[in-house]
Amino acid sequence: MMAEQGAQWTAQDRKWEANQAVLNQMMAEQGAQWTEQDRKWHENQAEINRTLDNLEKQREEQAIQWAANRAETNRMLEAIEDLARKHDATIGALGARWGLYTEEAFRTAMKGILEESFPVQVLNVVEFDDEGEVFGRPDQVELDLVIRDGLLIICELKSSMSRGDVYLFDRKASFYERKHNCTASRKIVISPMVDKRARAVADTLGVQVYSYPDTVDSAIFAT
Repeated sequence: MMAEQGAQWTAQDRKWEANQAVLNQMMAEQGAQWTEQDRKWHENQAEINRTLDNLEKQREEQAIQWAANRAETNRMLEAIEDLARKHDATIGALGARWGLYTEEAFRTAMKGILEESFPVQVLNVVEFDDEGEVFGRPDQVELDLVIRDGLLIICELKSSMSRGDVYLFDRKASFYERKHNCTASRKIVISPMVDKRARAVADTLGVQVYSYPDTVDSAIFAT
């Protein structure tokens, strides 16, 4: 009886040991799988980190390049604006000089033509406005006069004439009349470029406008 019981225990021990060996084998295989998965996870995480680092580096490089491009663009725009300002200033200066030269040339030509062709005197006068009637402050007032046998014509010679220029000319003429206690027979504006609104103001103020020089000689003494 004891022998049989011992044999059963021995058989059970062998089965337990066999089962334990199988369990240990399974646990070892599972551990190996976990180790491999953990290794792959770490590899993947390292690759993700490298990718993120590269993306961050690229973003920083792009930001630096964008800032450099923006700075260069701003420098270019500033250079263009500076060039445009210089160009405008140059053109404006040339235009102003051209206007002054044109006015002076026409004034000289008119004086020569009229004085040689008619018994008249052509004067360019500069009066000082002490009370500031014309410009709102004391300043010089320049006018062109044509005089013949007591006939006084006050002229304005300009390369271009705006509405404000006509108002200014009328104030200058009125100032001269008051200062010298005289009345102009005619007030004339001579300019190659006259704004349409300036013509309307001239009509209201009784100022005659001539835009082409070849009309002046015959019209200026028309009755």
